[in-house]
Parts: sequence; C-alpha cells; structure tokens
Amino acid sequence: MAEGGAGARRRAPALLEAARARYESLHISDDVFGESGADSGGNPFYSTSAASHSSSAASSDDERERPAPPGATPLPPPPPGAPAPAEPEEDEACAGWSAALRDRPSPRFEDTGGPTRKMPPGARAVDFFQLFVPDNALKSMVAQTNMYARKFQERFGSDSAWVEVTLAEMKAFLGYVISTSVSHCESVLSIWSSGFYSNRSLALVMSQARFEKILKYFHVVAFRSSQTTHGLYKVQPFLDSLQSSFDAAFRPSQTQVLHEPLIDEDPVFIATCTERELRKRKKRKFSLWVRQCSATGFIIQIYVHLKEGGGADGLDALKNKPQLHGTVARSLCRNAAGKNYIIFTGPSITSLALFEEFEKQGIYCCGLLSSRKSDCTGLPPSMLTNPATPLARGQHQIKTKGNMSLICWYNKGHFRFLTNAYSPVQQGVIVKRRGEIPCPLAVEAFAAHLGYICRYDDKYSRYFISHKPNKTWQQVFWFAISIAVNNAYILYKMSDAYHVKRYSRAQFGERLVRELLGLEDASPAH
Repeated sequence: MAEGGAGARRRAPALLEAARARYESLHISDDVFGESGADSGGNPFYSTSAASHSSSAASSDDERERPAPPGATPLPPPPPGAPAPAEPEEDEACAGWSAALRDRPSPRFEDTGGPTRKMPPGARAVDFFQLFVPDNALKSMVAQTNMYARKFQERFGSDSAWVEVTLAEMKAFLGYVISTSVSHCESVLSIWSSGFYSNRSLALVMSQARFEKILKYFHVVAFRSSQTTHGLYKVQPFLDSLQSSFDAAFRPSQTQVLHEPLIDEDPVFIATCTERELRKRKKRKFSLWVRQCSATGFIIQIYVHLKEGGGADGLDALKNKPQLHGTVARSLCRNAAGKNYIIFTGPSITSLALFEEFEKQGIYCCGLLSSRKSDCTGLPPSMLTNPATPLARGQHQIKTKGNMSLICWYNKGHFRFLTNAYSPVQQGVIVKRRGEIPCPLAVEAFAAHLGYICRYDDKYSRYFISHKPNKTWQQVFWFAISIAVNNAYILYKMSDAYHVKRYSRAQFGERLVRELLGLEDASPAH
C-alpha cells in the first residue's frame, strides 16, 4: 500500500504537467496574477497540496444546487429501483438528443493574445494607466467639472472659495482617491488627518479644503442632453472611452470568462465595523459584469446594469433573470463574433438557446448548469435529475445534439455542463492531493480557466478603491478606474519595464499615486 501511495504521489506532478500542457494557449506566466510568494501558488483546481480547496468548495456548492425532493420540483427523480421511463427517452431522441458520441475538434484559434503596444523599459506606472485614461479624457473631466461648478453657482449662489480646476489638479484628485485602494482607508480625508492613515508627503500637494471643493463639483458629464435616457448618462461616455482603450491596448487569449468580479465592501472594514454601521451603508444600485481573459486576468469588457428603473437598462424592463443574464452576455460579447473565442459561463448565463445563438456568430461556450439558476429549456429531462444509483467519483454521462454536449459528472455531487467547444469523446483529469479524478475534457477546461479568475479575485479585488460616494454614477466611475489600474498593472507585468523595476501590485499603486501627484522622484516603500 505504501509503495502504491508513493507511486501515486510521483505520478501526480506528471499528470499536472500533462493537464497544463493541453492549454498552451495560456502562454502568459501565472506571475501576471500578482507578486510572487506563498499566496501565489498553482491553480487551485490543479493543486496537489493540502491547501487545495476546489473539490470541497465546488462540492458544497453542488450539494446546495441539488433538486428539491419530489413534489417541490417539476423534474422529480424516479422512485428508488424503478427503471427509467421510456417515453422521455423517445421525446429526447425526437428533440435531437442522443447518447451516441462522436469526436470533434475544438475551434481553431490562430490569433496571438497579449499587449498590442510594446512599452519601453523606462515606462512609468502612470504611462500604463494613461493607456486607458489619457490626458484628453482628463481634460474633458476638467471642462465638465468647471462647467458644473459655474451652473451650480448660478443657481445656488456664488462660491468665493472656488477656483477653476486645472489638469494637474485633476490628476492629483484622481491620485488621492486611488490611494485608498492601496491604504484601504475608508475616507480619502484620512490623508490630511493625524491618524493611522495620514500621509504628510501626499497632503502637502493639495490642501484638504481644495480637495473637498473639487470633490463637491466633480463631474464627467455635467448635464443631460435632450436625447439621453440612459440612467448612467453622467458616466457612460467615460465607460465607452475606457472600453475603446481596452480593445486597443490588449488582444485576449481564446478562452474568456463572463462573471461578476468581487466589488463588495472592503473586507477589513467589514471585519471591524459594527452591525449598526453595516445597516447604515447603502446597498449598491447596480451590478457590474465583465468579460475577462482567463489567461491573464485582463478585463476586456465591462457591462453595468442598473438594478432599478424603468429604462431599457432597468429591472422593470427585464422581469426574469434568464432574460436579464442573456442580455448581459450578449452585450459583453458584442465585439467577439467570428473570432472562435471560447466563453466560460456560470449557471445564471448558461442556456441552450444562448449557446446556439452564439455558435452561429462564431463564439463557442462552456458553462456550468444548475436546475434552479439556469434556463433548462430544450435540455433532456433525464440528464437533469440525479440517478437513483449514485455514480462513482469521476464517472459521467453525456448526451449530444449536433455540436452541443450535455455532461453530468459526479465528484462528491452531480455537476452538469453544457458545451459546444470541446469534444465529448476526449478525456481530461483533475489532479488532487489524493490522486487524479477522471473527467471529460470540458470539465477539466472549465475548472482550469475558472481557477484563473478565482486567482484574479484573490489578488486584485483587495485593490479596488475604498472611497464610497453616495451617487451611483460616481460609484460606477471609481469601480471603472479600479479596473483600469488593475489592467494597467497586468500590462506592466507583461512589459520590459517589469524586468527593470519589479513592482508588486501594492508598490505599483503607490508609484501611480505619487506620479499622478507629481512626486516622481519618490520610490515606493519596500
């Protein structure tokens, strides 16, 4: 037994390398996800260490997703020991679903992902940031802020303490707010205080009174035009500009993920505040979805959805979640047609109709299914109920319809996947501490690429700006700025500049703040 265990331990690294080798499209180093150290280990889905939690975490989610007992679900499981009824099988065959499997190649992808522009070795942090927020965008903010201040004073009375903002002041203003993503302080004004978060070198650049005046009048779009009906009209032009900059600066790999990034409250604040303080904080009135390159973590596209309102972007217009999430997915993939991208989706987006629609556009998908969260229209009922006799760990059942495969795989719970991107015949493996778990190739791919996004959330969600304004458009703006800074750091990690000065994400943020404030001679703390 001991020799068998030792043999399994020796085989695990080899299996790990073989599994990773199948994804040569992920050619950019894992180091893109952050500074090296104990917290930047391998993909958790492939981990051979005791710290690996993918199996337990995924299994617990699956147990919660199991269908309710008979009577509480439209698809109750058959009584124990009873043979499967014949009529559903015949109906599934008529609908085109079959248990006969045939091999098919994955969609070809010949593009090379990565930065589109080679940055010089001496490039600064602000140079990478201004790939996305250039001076012309900042000048527009200057003009709109000054315009809003004039109109505000015309209506409510003059403000003798106000002086029109300049480009240098606008950069410093952004730098002050961005500094909260590094220090994790709840208030920007802490910089001028005498407390723990005070920073005298930053405080000397601009007075607290001047910062508060700019904060009072700050605008991206000062006034609504007569043709504007969008609820986010005050920030939408900036989001459009940011999107164009993302597209121009980076080409994604073939594999991408649609998801909601972690943008909730700062965990340090949540751990220390009282229940009363938590109740006083307003809930966000929007949700933020992204399409993200799973090889690097670079966020390719942003979609902001208002949670209330009667417009086309409000829940009043989209009463059910499958319709809402389908709209989100279509918006995020509107520039992806014809490129043979493979998009990984969660249960709320995964649906047969959406995947078939995307396939006609040259977009392929692989998604996790849930009987409660997913739109299961058109899927064979026999594959959506758990079998009376549990499968052994690693066993699976597959049915196909054209290029579409519906997979039911067992690993401490039943997991279901829908895909048209991977062959139902080809097999994969997930390597765990106690050995390898066989699975279809689509399952291995889903686990691998979603693991990269888990690493993004672990590494970068802590660097979202902590400043929490009350206005929804301002919240969206600062979240977008946070994403721009993270994307800038990812490009920095892939550039020659990183080999000159190997800044961590925290050091990069500190350096960016100081450069925006004009303190270019200072170096980040080590």
